[in-house]
Amino acid sequence: MTARAMTEPAFLVLTALVDEPRHGYGIVQEVERLSEGRVRLRIGTLYGVLDRLAADALVERDREEVWQGRLRRYYRLTDEGARALEEEAVRLADNARRAVELLRLRQAGGLA
Repeated sequence: MTARAMTEPAFLVLTALVDEPRHGYGIVQEVERLSEGRVRLRIGTLYGVLDRLAADALVERDREEVWQGRLRRYYRLTDEGARALEEEAVRLADNARRAVELLRLRQAGGLA
């Protein structure tokens, strides 16, 4: 996934898994919290993202458990996933820094 820009949902899912393994609904809740309510993943979208991340070895299944008669599948971030997330975070921060610099130049009259 590092060869191309990471989608925002993938970035947020990886970020949601940094501190601990989570099950699907837990990931959805953490993504909503991390994005301050701006991103609300639907379950179908979440599992599509998780499937792609797992295929790229960025996440893996951690465990399964039955809770109130339903199966909960937990996912965790792999070391490769942590590296990919860090690379993407640095890329996004660099892009944001450049944009802010250019906007400041524009405001100062340094850009035509």
